[in-house]
Amino acid sequence: MDMQAFEKNLGYEFKNKELIVTALTHTSYAHERQVESYERLEFLGDAVLQLLTSKYIYKNYPDFPEGKMSRMRANIVCEATLSQIAKKLMIGEFARLGKGEELTGGRERASILADMVEATLAAIYLDGGLEKAQEVIFDAYGHIIESAAKGLLNSDYKTALQEELQKAGSVTIEYLPVKEEGPAHAKVFTMAVSMNNKILGTGSGRTKQEAQQMAAKDALEVMKNG
Repeated sequence: MDMQAFEKNLGYEFKNKELIVTALTHTSYAHERQVESYERLEFLGDAVLQLLTSKYIYKNYPDFPEGKMSRMRANIVCEATLSQIAKKLMIGEFARLGKGEELTGGRERASILADMVEATLAAIYLDGGLEKAQEVIFDAYGHIIESAAKGLLNSDYKTALQEELQKAGSVTIEYLPVKEEGPAHAKVFTMAVSMNNKILGTGSGRTKQEAQQMAAKDALEVMKNG
């Protein structure tokens, strides 16, 4: 792992390098090598993210009632938003994965990327404090967070795909289960989307609905770049 490259990309140099190494260590790798995984840091990072997000919304949207603030926070702290930040940080390239997870596309899995963002946030908090954590994640990626807050980032990809495909006429769109893995409390589902029996994209998520959205997003990106 090229830690200096990751720190440069992150915009933060760790005093305690072990923190960020742990934050990028998936449970599959940890079990193989008998080292600590990111799970405990993720637990802390989730709380730090909730606090910083609440503070951000409270400060920037003074006229919003509690219910609207809660919905906005849910948009920011969700897997889709965090995986977008993870891709900007190129976390997948630096993640330490076990052999099985590596072979099954773990570096692109939204759930893993989101978990590692939370773990990285916790590592920054422990190493440099709350203000530094806010600076690195919120200030540097404010455009993503602002889009998520306004509901513009985590759009309905299924509807967008349906509208795009139906421009050419009547089509049959199906979402098909590919696999599900992980323990009962942390299932990861993979779904594929097809048009007239032709696979257009695949995606993973913690629920079947989220996996369908990610499959539709993948199909839209393939069509855009194809």
